[in-house]
Amino acid sequence: MTEPTPAATVVPLRDGPGGIEVLLLRRNSRGAFGGMWVFPGGQVDPGDMALEPGGVTGHDESAEISAARRAAVREAWEEAGLDLSHRELVTLSFWIPPPAAPRRFATWFFLAEADGEVVVDQGEIHDHQWMSPSAAMAARDAGEVELAPPTYTTLWWVGRQDDVKSALSEAASRTPERFATHLGFESDGSLAATLWQGDAGYEDGDIGRPGPRRRLWMQPAGWRVEIDG
Repeated sequence: MTEPTPAATVVPLRDGPGGIEVLLLRRNSRGAFGGMWVFPGGQVDPGDMALEPGGVTGHDESAEISAARRAAVREAWEEAGLDLSHRELVTLSFWIPPPAAPRRFATWFFLAEADGEVVVDQGEIHDHQWMSPSAAMAARDAGEVELAPPTYTTLWWVGRQDDVKSALSEAASRTPERFATHLGFESDGSLAATLWQGDAGYEDGDIGRPGPRRRLWMQPAGWRVEIDG
């Protein structure tokens, strides 16, 4: 099993004419997530660890999350020219890939309102676009963009919020969700879904097991998040 690399991602949000929008960046074809559309982010560097205690005023959080905040802010600046404050980031979720993944990033996801000009570096990042979550998800299903499962699932969550204020408030009011991913397969061995703790098939990968659902269906016809409750 590959030891996971600490990483951080920030989901920039703004209120658009048709509702809430997110900023997606298209990575170059090389390296991890090559060619995918992603949120700004990357691995936690040693310099991100040199933090004052308690990353956010009034909150007692771990050094791990505080370092991830710094990394998310740094990556947003390096990749998109966004000047964010680590104290204004709202923790949303934590993601870790399956144990058998060749390269694993243990990633904290944060939300932040962003209204500055986006300037991509033309190195790691080749393009950017503000999109509604529904448009981004539909573009993936149409084969127009490539998204990773955590990105797709985060888009699904953001798309259920009315505006930036409500998204930040909802995330701040709840314990960040943790997604330690297992895989579920069809009888022919093809990948059917990613499963998370609480799904009836999580432990053994049985996607047909009756019970609660906490998964992302990854069918050829389109992806679909199914989370009970």
